[in-house]
Amino acid sequence: MARRNRKRSRRKQNKKNQIYTSKTTALNITIEEKQEEIPEKSQEEISKSIHDNIMKYSDSNDDVNKVSAPKTLEQKIHESIHNFDKSVNKVVVETKKDIDSILEEKKSDYSVLEYDDTSKTKEVEKVQEIKESKEIAKIPIEETPEYVSEMLNKKKRRRIIISTTAVLVVFISLFSTIFAFSNQDNDKILDNISIKNIDIEKKDFEEAKNILKEKLDMELSKDMTLLHGEYSIAFNPSVIGFVYDIDDAVQRAYGVGRDGNIVQNNYSIIKTKLIGNKFDISYSYDEALFDKYIDDMSPKIPGIVIEPSYYIEDSKLIVEKGSDGIRVKRDELKKKIINAILSRTYENVQKDGFAETLEIPTENAKASNIDMDKIYAEIHTEPKDASYTLEPYALYPDEDGVDLKISVEEAKKQVLAQDKQEYTFDLNITKASKTVKDLGTEAFPYQVSTFSTKYDASNINRSTNLEIAARKINGTVLMPGEVFSYNKVVGKRTVEEGYKDAKIYADGGVVDGLAGGICQISSTLYNAAVMANLEIVERRNHSYPTSYLPAGKDATVVYGVLDLKFKNTRKYPIKITSSVKNGVASFTVHGIKEENEYEVTLLPVTTATIPHGTQTIPDPSLPAGQQVVKQSGHAGYRVTTYIQKTCNGQTTKEVFTNDTYQPMATIIRVGTGAPAAAPMPPQ
Repeated sequence: MARRNRKRSRRKQNKKNQIYTSKTTALNITIEEKQEEIPEKSQEEISKSIHDNIMKYSDSNDDVNKVSAPKTLEQKIHESIHNFDKSVNKVVVETKKDIDSILEEKKSDYSVLEYDDTSKTKEVEKVQEIKESKEIAKIPIEETPEYVSEMLNKKKRRRIIISTTAVLVVFISLFSTIFAFSNQDNDKILDNISIKNIDIEKKDFEEAKNILKEKLDMELSKDMTLLHGEYSIAFNPSVIGFVYDIDDAVQRAYGVGRDGNIVQNNYSIIKTKLIGNKFDISYSYDEALFDKYIDDMSPKIPGIVIEPSYYIEDSKLIVEKGSDGIRVKRDELKKKIINAILSRTYENVQKDGFAETLEIPTENAKASNIDMDKIYAEIHTEPKDASYTLEPYALYPDEDGVDLKISVEEAKKQVLAQDKQEYTFDLNITKASKTVKDLGTEAFPYQVSTFSTKYDASNINRSTNLEIAARKINGTVLMPGEVFSYNKVVGKRTVEEGYKDAKIYADGGVVDGLAGGICQISSTLYNAAVMANLEIVERRNHSYPTSYLPAGKDATVVYGVLDLKFKNTRKYPIKITSSVKNGVASFTVHGIKEENEYEVTLLPVTTATIPHGTQTIPDPSLPAGQQVVKQSGHAGYRVTTYIQKTCNGQTTKEVFTNDTYQPMATIIRVGTGAPAAAPMPPQ
């Protein structure tokens, strides 16, 4: 029963809907037929409604865009087209509503027709015919506003652009991906890549490094000439430690097409293939060396400004006045030199006759006035005794006290009273009561090295010479980095100093000479310094092998000509002590034990023997035919000495010196005098 009731209700409702549709359609037909009778004002209202609805939806879309989050270009194009479609559809709907409302107001001007069921079929057919020809809900094409047409055209163009772009993107992506995969196993640098205009394309990492090193080394090997007037000086980039960072440059070049993701690599590969890639190269130099070069060069330039200076000599302060002149524009010169180096090319520097000159930039400058207050502050010191601490270890050398004998004010008056080039002031020098030599070995608790040689104690003169030289060295303290000079410490060998005549090598043989034997002291000290792993700055072997040391381990000295020098390369000060007694000369180096202590040994190896000859000397004091050996000869040698170092179980060995010792000829005296008388026969 309920189901029959629901069916009956649906049939009634459908019938009502059909009647309503029929009446509405008939009403619309009537309006269509009589549209020409609609007042002009109503037509204007309809047009205005169309315009207002379009503008309303345009504004609403603008408001939405204002608050929207930033979008990509593709998203914006897609959204604009979508919004435009929605807006047009909604304008059509809203316009239809407005037209219906306007026409509703005009219904009273027309007679509404009554329809009954008998005419329903005819009306429906007529409505269907009108619908197929023209619907009032649609805006006729001829009535579409111009800006709407323009919007539709833009939409069409955008669709074409988007489609074309999409095709290109897909094509390029596909092509570059295939290209990237085809290059993934390539270990060469890409085409069209250069560093500092040096071509390295299609080279592997090591090949590129070798090419760059060869060509950049050539660029840096050439000197440039710095000029100012008639003055000139050569400059080579090596004097400031200028170097190119080849590894970094090659690494960056090699990374093209490898260092990013597949998209980045594709872009890099294609870009490099099309337009190439030129890399710069970083460089570095030592600023301190650069400044030192300019400081050393500047005083040699004619007319350079000379600032006031002073020095102390024999308890006197000598102050020299400055003079006006020119001054090197340091920063500008540095910039010019660096730019000149960077501007060099391999092609240019390898040409014959390559030359590069730079003008030294200068400016006029006035010398400063003599500043006695500043000079006094720098020279004035109170005497300080030498001292040390063990925890932490530190040694403080002794310092002499220095003071002017007159007041600073009096010194100023003397400078102002006379315009002189040089002023001299007497000084009071006060010696420290305790020097570093006075510090006991407790200040140097670690024995770094020791070395000894033997001598003939019965040779009084020679023994005396050894004792004098060793005594002058005994107690010497070297601060870290300080250089020891044998000639400076021992001084000139004179009779006044107590030296005696003893045998020395001279004129191809052994002769008597003043201070003979002191080379044994220098040789013994040399070995102690080597065993302490100190840096040997200057050393020369004897002309002939010595009796107290094997060839290759000696060190000769000649005052003013040959010296023995070594540097304290340890972290802490060292003290040298000596002993000459009972036929043994020894030196010991004391200091502070360091983290790495080396056991050092010298290993001489004779590589060649040079035969000696024989020399005869006529001697009329000897009977004819008699021979006496004046000098026993010996062979000469070529010796290579190796230095062996052992530390923490690790041993190294390398060539230390190469020495040549001359052969010494045998000298024989041959008698040329009267024959010796025959012995008398026994009686």
